Amino acid sequence: MGGHCNQDKLMDLKETVTKFTGLPAAAVDRLLALGTTKELSKGDLFIRAGDLPKKMGLVLSGLFRYVYTDDNGNEFTKAFMPAASFLSSYSSMIHGERSYYGIEALEDARVLEFSYEHWQQLRTEDPAWDKLLLKMLELGYSAKERRERELLLLSAEERYQNFYVRYPDLAGRIKQRQIASFLGIQPESLSRIKKKLGP
Repeated sequence: MGGHCNQDKLMDLKETVTKFTGLPAAAVDRLLALGTTKELSKGDLFIRAGDLPKKMGLVLSGLFRYVYTDDNGNEFTKAFMPAASFLSSYSSMIHGERSYYGIEALEDARVLEFSYEHWQQLRTEDPAWDKLLLKMLELGYSAKERRERELLLLSAEERYQNFYVRYPDLAGRIKQRQIASFLGIQPESLSRIKKKLGP
């Protein structure tokens, strides 16, 4: 009975990963063979700022954020990462440097975790992984460019409105201070904007 249950879970996991990545079955099987499913509680860190990152993860369920914290304890949210996102401090990992930001679970979450060494192994074995990497980098670059443009050119009210249009399903899952830190404003300013414009 237990074996049947484990087999069902494996099939569900394979279906989820295939759906998220769009990779062929053989590539997904290889990832599942190398990866480990991890459960994280709300507030747990997948990667801690200052660590030498050596792992990546695919978010199966839950929500994460990339967060910088300055010497005074002020937080600056770089990005929100829902299910189907890949987690990594990639530039630090490829350069062997300490991560400048942490990756925090904002909800209880489930992640398929695998090492950078295994990631390199996957890329060597199958070009499908390089295609996925290119897709991830393109998405990340586009999001970074859009965020920089909005921070430079848009008012706080416009950034707030864009956030709720772009992430309608996330707004109710994130604390107001975390949204404010993503928008580059103080929580008090966000409260004033919400009062003026409405939810």
